[in-house]
Amino acid sequence: MTDLQKEQIKTLRLQGISYVKIGEMLGISDNTVRSFCRRNGLSDTAKNTVACKQCGKLIKIVPKQKPRKFCSDACRTAWWNSHPDCVDRKAVYAYTCAHCGKPFTAYGNKERKYCSHGCYIADRFGEECGCCD
Repeated sequence: MTDLQKEQIKTLRLQGISYVKIGEMLGISDNTVRSFCRRNGLSDTAKNTVACKQCGKLIKIVPKQKPRKFCSDACRTAWWNSHPDCVDRKAVYAYTCAHCGKPFTAYGNKERKYCSHGCYIADRFGEECGCCD
């Protein structure tokens, strides 16, 4: 059995696919798949686990709870930081700066008035902000 087949068996088994189907997909005996899974902790008891989306570590599924997707906060943060396209940002607001008049967008803040901290300081204290040329 090749390393590629071993990885494919791990992946397919974590998805809950049976030994027979995995054997048919990879062209190897279902007994070979079964013994590999038993040796590597992927047997029927592993059906109560899922793999972490970031590191692949097995996470135990607790009955009557929502299944976890990540093994830790560090993995969750790392995954979301590396997949910004998966974030559904609904709270993006368009404004016009109260100081310089330039249009800008802000995420998650409905009350924003200025495009930058420099414009806020300039408008409040009557100084030059540097962004308005």
